[in-house]
Amino acid sequence: MQSKSFLSVLLGWAMVCGSAQAAKVELIVDYPYADLFNSVHEQIAQRFTAQFPDYTVKFRAPTSDYEAAAQQALRHSVTGQLADVSYQGLNRQRVFVDRNIAVDLTPFIQAEPQWASSGYSDALLSLGQINGKQAGIGFSLSTPIVYYNLDLLSKAGLDEQALPTNWDDIIVLAERARQATPGTNGLHYDWEVTGNWLWQAMVFSKGGTMLNADESQVAFNGQVGRESIAQMGRMVQNGTMQNLTYADAQQLFVNGKLAVLSTSTSRLASIEKQIGDKFRMKTGFFPVYSEAGKVPAGGNVAMMFAQDPERQKAAWEYIKFATGPQGAVIMTQATGYFPANTLPVEDPAGLKDYYQANPNQYTAVKQQPWLTGWYAFPGENGLKITDVINDRLQTVFDQSVEPQVALDGMVQDVQALLK
Repeated sequence: MQSKSFLSVLLGWAMVCGSAQAAKVELIVDYPYADLFNSVHEQIAQRFTAQFPDYTVKFRAPTSDYEAAAQQALRHSVTGQLADVSYQGLNRQRVFVDRNIAVDLTPFIQAEPQWASSGYSDALLSLGQINGKQAGIGFSLSTPIVYYNLDLLSKAGLDEQALPTNWDDIIVLAERARQATPGTNGLHYDWEVTGNWLWQAMVFSKGGTMLNADESQVAFNGQVGRESIAQMGRMVQNGTMQNLTYADAQQLFVNGKLAVLSTSTSRLASIEKQIGDKFRMKTGFFPVYSEAGKVPAGGNVAMMFAQDPERQKAAWEYIKFATGPQGAVIMTQATGYFPANTLPVEDPAGLKDYYQANPNQYTAVKQQPWLTGWYAFPGENGLKITDVINDRLQTVFDQSVEPQVALDGMVQDVQALLK
């Protein structure tokens, strides 16, 4: 009897130990932009944990933007508090690869037997590839697009079926609209978004680059860069564009007081909701000037920072779920971003019917053929370079400095930080 009792105790203890070993893994996840993504991430986590009951998800308080997200993660890498999964801006991946914080996802991909049919195209995967590593998997992608108030622009002679294809024509049309309806503004170009994204867009659209091939010299100080900064100067030259914050410009646009707005497609869902039935709005392509012209992808990727193998296993399942068809549908329908997974786009049960019913949302998807990466400046001063570009662009749009002089200063600042 005593031996049976002893065996029962041992068995019970083993069951307790086994239960402890099978305890749920609580994934720590962080992300930026609460206003855009709070409900999105909550819905994804709910569906994920329902499908994977051995895992739970705990979110950290969202950061304000991509720069803050990167800075927080860098601090956490020093204090040993890194999240298991971190959503970082496309142009902020490089710093985590350079510092060996990002876990290379290539082995996880290679271990997936059905990966080829999972909807992750080579082109979209390339947006998360840094120095030979798969640093991230795209979650929410965006491109810069142009928003048109058709009611204001029709008074200025716009053919709604033939939207402008270059910035000079857009500027002229916006000014005509401003003159045709007194008390309205013509144009706002969201140059300040993330500091340098729409500067890159203007340069890339003309076939230019940020730096030379070995990343030792500034490359936007030639003809392409000078044409780009000159176009920005023409936006404000005659008062077509006022020196407004983006928040103020968006408010004017949704209230029908701004003819043309150029910003990220990620803002589309919010803008459409605020417009309601006040006026007719249509989105158009960001102008591209040549076959070599590109448009930089914006948005963020899911990165793995977890180091423990069991946590890595859970993190990989979560990344696949969030970036896969289920996560893509939740994210797309709640925002203006488009997914980095191709499966739901043509699936009637996914996003096909949604895009047919919401053609403004489909504009960014149709820009994919000329999509390119959001460039990340190299070295320890990558974040500072973004700041100095932002500061120099400010002087163009507040007209305190002539555009070409501002470009010369930008080139000098960036070159100094590259060294």
